[in-house]
Order: sequence, then structure tokens, then C-alpha cells
Amino acid sequence: MKLGLSSPLEHKTPEEWAENMQKIGCQAVNFPVDYTAPKEVIQAYEQAAKDQGLVIAEVGAWCNPISPDPEIRENARIRCRGQLRLADRLGACCCVTVSGSKGARWDGAYKENLTKETWKDMVKSIQNIIDEADPQNTFYTIEPMPWMYPMGPDEYVKLIEDVDRKHFAVHMDVFNWIISPERYFYHEEFMEECFEKLGKYIKSCHLKDVLLRQEFTLQLQETACGKGGINLKKYKELIDSVNPDMPVILEHLGSDQEYLDSLKFIKEYYQ
Repeated sequence: MKLGLSSPLEHKTPEEWAENMQKIGCQAVNFPVDYTAPKEVIQAYEQAAKDQGLVIAEVGAWCNPISPDPEIRENARIRCRGQLRLADRLGACCCVTVSGSKGARWDGAYKENLTKETWKDMVKSIQNIIDEADPQNTFYTIEPMPWMYPMGPDEYVKLIEDVDRKHFAVHMDVFNWIISPERYFYHEEFMEECFEKLGKYIKSCHLKDVLLRQEFTLQLQETACGKGGINLKKYKELIDSVNPDMPVILEHLGSDQEYLDSLKFIKEYYQ
């Protein structure tokens, strides 16, 4: 696997950004500017990554392309198309976002997220984004979430079938799918199922941990690597089995130092 951070860490120039990543042992990166940045800025970051031998793992869109608010929905689809075109230009492994929510929060949990009509809206939005952007060198992907489609490997397989586009693939965050005691306690078997059914479609992965807290009612908490109950060595084995060069991105930490500490931990853990 090729490790990377979702944070660009503090830096002043594209060259400093890429040099910092290379020095701490990252081989993959998330692209730190979006499609609205000046052309010369995008080119500078692209060249800096190439000079340091860094794989551009993800171009994130992170918005709500099925929002019930028409203006938010349209702006989100414009952003997704723009980010997908940027990922294609860069030859990034994928452009990634969530499928979207039916409420005010772009990544929020709502009853309306889980309806037949929402499934149809999600499929149409993905098809529209891919068709309009027309990628040739990258893939549009959806990150798994605990409360919006797709909520398991079988649903993701169905989504791939329903979208029916060559450049639609999988971003794997198996931790976001640990949403029950069964999936937590039998997470090794669940991870095997995910990689068996989706492995050939996976373009990038996230890396973190999950802890089952001992309070009522059920509480599953996202944590830094090594502070939860997930067998991260098993996760690495499964990733390597489908692609030894898979980009794997540490995410959702609170500071640059936390990212550095987590990266240090995981590199030692995987030795």
C-alpha cells in the first residue's frame, strides 16, 4: 500500500507540500487545491507531486449532489463535475464524494436518505456527473457512509450495476460500514466480504479505527489507528491482495501533529 494523509499539513508552496510528504514517508496524497484554483497553481502542485514521486490518490468533491434544495443540488453537481474533470486531467486514482443526503447537512443522517426515490436520484446524479465530465483517465467514486446509500457491499455492487458506467468505481472506507455489533465483532469476516465483492473496483481506501464504547445505547466511535478494535493488519492484507500499490489515506484527525503521530504508529505497526 501507498500511505498518505487527508491533510496537506502546513506549507507555503507546492514544492514544500510535496517535499514534506515525501520526507515523512508518504507515497500518496490527496490533491490540496480544487478545480477553481488558478491554472498555474494546479500545475505547480501537479508538478511538485510528480517531482517527489507521489501518487495523487484522491480529488475530493465532498458536497451534496442530491440535496432537496435545488440551488445547493445544482451547485454540488457543478462541483462534482469540476472535480472529476480535475482528477481526470491529473490522472488521479479517483474523484470521491458521498452519494448525498435529503436534508440540510450534506453528509447528514435522515430517514429520507433511505427510500426508493433517493436511490433513483442517486443513480441519476452519478450518471449525469460522469456523462457530463466524460473522464478517460480516472474514476468517479462514492465513499461508504453509515446512513446513506450504499450501506454495504451488496448495495455497492447493485449501485455499480445500476449506474452502468465504465468510469464509476469504489472508494473503500470499510470503517464507515461498521454500524452494528455484528459488523464490529465479526469485522474480519465483514472486511473479507467487502473485498471479495468489491476488490476489483476499489481505487483508493481510507484508514482509521472504530471503538465500541461500553455505554448505552449502542455507540460506535471513529478513532485514530490503534485506538479501536479493528484488526488493521487484516485490512492491510486484504488491500494488498487486490492491489499492492493501493493508495491508503489516513483521515479525520484534529491537527498536523496528530496526523504525524498516526502515520508514525501505522508505519511501525505494519513493519
